[in-house]
Amino acid sequence: MANRVMDLPSELAGRTRPRASTESVAAKRLESVDVLRGVVMILMALDHARDYFGAAGINPTDPSTTTAQLFFTRWITHFCAPTFFLLTGTGAYLSQRRRGKAGLARFLVTRGLWLIALDAVILRCLGWQFNVDFRVTLLIVLWALGWSMITLSLLVRWPPIVAAVFGVTLIAGHNLLDGVRPSVFGPAAPLWLILHQPGLLHGPPHFLIVAYPLIPWVGVTAVGYALGQVFDWTGERRRTFLLRTGIALSTAFVALRWLNVYGDPARWSVQRSPAFTLLAFLNTTKYPPSLLFLLMTLGPALLVLSAVDVSVPRWLRPAIVFGLVPLFYFALHVVLIHLLALVVCWYRFGAVHWVFESPRPDAYPFTQPPGWPLSLPYVYGIWLGVVAALWPLCRWYASLRERRRDLWWLSYL
Repeated sequence: MANRVMDLPSELAGRTRPRASTESVAAKRLESVDVLRGVVMILMALDHARDYFGAAGINPTDPSTTTAQLFFTRWITHFCAPTFFLLTGTGAYLSQRRRGKAGLARFLVTRGLWLIALDAVILRCLGWQFNVDFRVTLLIVLWALGWSMITLSLLVRWPPIVAAVFGVTLIAGHNLLDGVRPSVFGPAAPLWLILHQPGLLHGPPHFLIVAYPLIPWVGVTAVGYALGQVFDWTGERRRTFLLRTGIALSTAFVALRWLNVYGDPARWSVQRSPAFTLLAFLNTTKYPPSLLFLLMTLGPALLVLSAVDVSVPRWLRPAIVFGLVPLFYFALHVVLIHLLALVVCWYRFGAVHWVFESPRPDAYPFTQPPGWPLSLPYVYGIWLGVVAALWPLCRWYASLRERRRDLWWLSYL
């Protein structure tokens, strides 16, 4: 796979053969963003493979009931969403060079609306559930990403410092609102679910559930936009900033988490062993992402971005392909994992009706047959198989997008 990625045109293979020194600087900037985005997309597929083939309704990060292997299988995927939201903002800043502020704002609005429709209408039923009865609809990552892009379309008309202040304020301060309950807003209570507290927006019999409240995700995207400025700096200055900021955020996570007074609604406590106490320490809140959750994930993400800014290790280069076409990969991997669940159902039980049945809200994304869950080694095997199978298709699509820049609609998938 590492050899095959080198066969891509220079624009797709990280632009490794630029014609001039100025192009070389720009190439490395984009390559570092692409490879980090690609890595988190690969990790994301592990979480979704576990969703389909693991035990539904089990909290894998609860130190009182989980195992270390299951905990870290889930925990490592926590880095995906924050990093992707951050890099969405960074990518928007970089695309501003060719679109201009007005063009970028229009693109962010239209693509944001497309992501919302794709997530809530198309992928949510046809991809995740293989039915169209809308019994259970979860508003999750693409829905929040769409609104984050729409919000960013308002911010790009101002200097990046405005986006930075807006984003940091939401990230650092939103946990002050943890005690606010939707009921205090009366008829406007659903708005609070959309903005800050996950919960049931409508139902039964048709359940509409907000899993990704918009605050502080819109703030993470805004901060990512402001971060894009560092890619206008010299390489040494940029890498120093990314390294120091990554260390600062990671250190802040350890310090604030140790104090156990602010930054996450769930406090950590001593468990039955030092190892499980560590799990409790790392078990920060994702829905919505707490300040500590974002410090824990974005700090290391910036450290990786600093490291690959110099050069991408050969073993990481295949990830660039996924980073170039993340939405295409996302849509395909959901369908492929679900199709594999269908095949496994048929092989193990001689029937597949479960795959097409609506799940319960507490057992998403599909109705699992009795005795369904597979052990973690099988989940990891399925994950690696899905990633390997999709790499050639994503490579082809990345090449197509590069060749056919005249087809504007390709930028929406």
